[in-house]
Amino acid sequence: MGKVYIVGAGPGDPDLITLKAIKCIQQADVILYDRLVNKELLSYAKKGAELIYCGKLPHYHTMKQETIHHFLIRYAKSGKIVTRLKGGDPFVFGRGGEEAEALANHRIPFEIVPGITSGIAAAAYAGIPVTHRELSSSVAFVTGHLKDNQKEDEKWKSLANGMDTLAIYMGVGNLPYIKDQLIKNGKSKDTPVALVNWGTTDVQRTVTGTLENIIDIVKEKKIENPSMIIIGEVVRYREKIKWFEDALETKAKLCEAL
Repeated sequence: MGKVYIVGAGPGDPDLITLKAIKCIQQADVILYDRLVNKELLSYAKKGAELIYCGKLPHYHTMKQETIHHFLIRYAKSGKIVTRLKGGDPFVFGRGGEEAEALANHRIPFEIVPGITSGIAAAAYAGIPVTHRELSSSVAFVTGHLKDNQKEDEKWKSLANGMDTLAIYMGVGNLPYIKDQLIKNGKSKDTPVALVNWGTTDVQRTVTGTLENIIDIVKEKKIENPSMIIIGEVVRYREKIKWFEDALETKAKLCEAL
């Protein structure tokens, strides 16, 4: 019997991966990796390791989740060391729990290796602290794939009134609905909003606005997935502490001067 490591690769910047995650890549006989995993990380794989792409695009799945489970189980049962490499953290909207459950059902040894999730990292690279002693003592990680029904209405009431900061994953396509539900359930239309596109990478872009005008800004700036949506008063800190994009701008100017 082999073993499976379900590993978080972090949010995009390859330097943000953990040492343990690198060790899992280095020792793996087989690596199953997702679309948002920085391909530089695959350079740590040993010679002869089998690399299998499992990436998913919005509305298009390269590999079904059940097929991924099948590969993990099959390779582990054949005695292989398998690393399942997932963007961000495997247990934050990464289906890592489903994969661990499938392995447990087949009594296959596995370990979970946490990674830095984009809800925190993309915000930090945009100069937005998701918590702050003066403005935010709570933060919620929310999937953007929310539906319009009575059960979801109760969730929106809690999100609009009970949380200081919302970090919304995979929500660009659903942004009009998200905005409407938050305002409908009591969130001020003047609440600051930021979208961080390709967070922590050299092509990171951030736009800011309010719940009232963010839709128009996103359309004008052509912001698409992958983007993190950060909603809350903490977004106001961005103009003062947007360290990463300032560094990118300085680097670009230096390159032009040379």
